[in-house]
Amino acid sequence: MTQVKAYAAKSAEEDLKPFELERRGTKADDVKIDILYCGVCHSDLHQVKNDWKNSRYPVVPGHEIIGKVLEVGENVKDFKEGDLVGVGCMVDSCQECSACKDDLEQFCENGATFTYNSPDPHLGGHTFGGYSEQVVVDKEFVLKVPENIDSKGAAPLLCAGITTYSPLKHWNVKKGDKVGVIGLGGLGHMGIKFANAMGAHVVMITTSPGKSEDAKKLGADEVLISKDEEQMDKHAGSFDFLLNTIPVGHDMNPYLGLLKRDSTMCLVGAIEPLDPMHGGGVIMGRKRVAGSLIGGIKETQDMLDFCGEHNIVSDIEMIDMQNINDAYKRMQKSDVKYRFVIDMKSLKNS
Repeated sequence: MTQVKAYAAKSAEEDLKPFELERRGTKADDVKIDILYCGVCHSDLHQVKNDWKNSRYPVVPGHEIIGKVLEVGENVKDFKEGDLVGVGCMVDSCQECSACKDDLEQFCENGATFTYNSPDPHLGGHTFGGYSEQVVVDKEFVLKVPENIDSKGAAPLLCAGITTYSPLKHWNVKKGDKVGVIGLGGLGHMGIKFANAMGAHVVMITTSPGKSEDAKKLGADEVLISKDEEQMDKHAGSFDFLLNTIPVGHDMNPYLGLLKRDSTMCLVGAIEPLDPMHGGGVIMGRKRVAGSLIGGIKETQDMLDFCGEHNIVSDIEMIDMQNINDAYKRMQKSDVKYRFVIDMKSLKNS
């Protein structure tokens, strides 16, 4: 067991504050990681504030982890001390159910062990995330990070990246497809980058004309202002795929009209009730509304390799651990382009 520094929230009403936790010793199948950077995800804020009514306190958030291997167990062959690695949203699963055998551990039928706020099968209690100095993870849930990409910007790839890459791959987005990315934030900016690298004609769909310049810098070919009925009519029935990253409940009906026959709009942002959907919007055209979570470990590694090939990382703003509560306030106001990443040296040196 190792005592490590961390930051934790002890209730939904409290700020994150310094905390100490215990990490297990390195077992035969484990990789011990020195955390260099940890991305700040909107899920972290939801868990700290108990918005989903399932938080276990104290909460140590963080599931966008980049670090260096400190130690490996005797059964670990694919990683060695000094390797640059990542840990995303999961640290374990049953490895036996049909979902796990299909490399879809995120849908483990016996319940995946998430990086924080899940029951801890090793120490009891619950798991603690990457707002900490170190983490110990089963080798099957450790990812190789390409050395040629910026390791700081790579951190949000472990959640925001795979959340947008997975549906684009699953629905086979390819060169020449017309893809709409709805909403420009932490998820949306990654959706634009991936769809562009896949060769699609990318349209950023937003309510805010002020985001047009940024969207085009990120790789959007066009910008569609969804409040402009004339523009929406011009694009009606023309999209092969829509990636909907809006993080709150909203009216989906206007977007359904943008889809071609037999095309799909995939939701990745709104984990909450949505406004009523008119059945005619999907019946007329045999259209689909679908959802997607993160990806399995194999697909997440594929995504990282893709990022290495195309030099894709997130646009980030670096912060010290001591500024996390201010970052949360800014995140609630969408005052970041486009993800915060914590420099963990600031925790280690405190």
